[in-house]
Amino acid sequence: MTDLESISFMRKHRNLFLLIAVIVVVAIWKPHAAIYGLQRGSLYSLVGLPLSLTLGVVGIMNLAHGDFLSLGIYFVYLFATNLGMDPLVSIIPVFFLLFGLGVVIYKLTITRVMKSGHLNQLLLTFGISMILLEAMNLIWTSRPRSVYVEYSSSSTTIAGVRFGTYELLYVVFAFAVLIALQLFLKKTRLGQATFAVGQNPQGAKIVGINTGFVYLFVFGISIAILGIAAGVMVPRFAIFPSVGSAFTMKSFCLVAMAGLGNLTGILVSGIVLGVGEAIVQSIPGYAGWSDIVFFGVLIAVIMIRSLRRQSL
Repeated sequence: MTDLESISFMRKHRNLFLLIAVIVVVAIWKPHAAIYGLQRGSLYSLVGLPLSLTLGVVGIMNLAHGDFLSLGIYFVYLFATNLGMDPLVSIIPVFFLLFGLGVVIYKLTITRVMKSGHLNQLLLTFGISMILLEAMNLIWTSRPRSVYVEYSSSSTTIAGVRFGTYELLYVVFAFAVLIALQLFLKKTRLGQATFAVGQNPQGAKIVGINTGFVYLFVFGISIAILGIAAGVMVPRFAIFPSVGSAFTMKSFCLVAMAGLGNLTGILVSGIVLGVGEAIVQSIPGYAGWSDIVFFGVLIAVIMIRSLRRQSL
């Protein structure tokens, strides 16, 4: 590899190198925070990836993102309690159920505001969020529920550090979804069409790409991916109607940090913020301040980007 190729490789993967450096430094300083932050941050990334896809291609600001996650969690719960299906296995039917639901909601509602401003989109998706939340309250009430599987409480000890091993699935699934989306966008005709529509919708339409179908598919698949997150979350989360609500703002935060359509940036940002959150939680008396990390970093990133634009 020549020097120029090495420099190009470093620039192309600088975010991943930054991520590795952050994890190594924190692991030396606070190993528990590094492991917990990696696990929790990967979950944030797994939930944030489909929102990035929606915003980057369809351009819809979906305030119901977290409520679709909650609905997916209830679907997993139903499969587990009524059919005895393992939560991880139920990912498959829930994925297709949410895909169908996303397609129906897109056809009935989202298409009406595609050419409207962001305010109308926000109002519409906020309305969908309220309907989903109240529907879950009516059907399942607000009583917390849970699904127990024996392997979800497993743990191990490495170098004197004891931690839960189930949460490592968050890391596995986050990387798997990222790789799958990257391969889809780069290696398939529909994925290349999706990438083209995200870059230039009008130009894509001129060359014969069915932009309407691309929007429909992307919105549906972004909702379906939440079914993957739901299946992984169920064994370790209490189930109630607003369980996914907190992930809406955190997903928007990740998208704002990474930039529209930057899927790798979503993963890196999620893990970095997860580690930062874990560090704050490890400080005695300051655990309740951990959520501020997300929004504090978001404000800092926006301010830095604004200053850079003004200096250009």
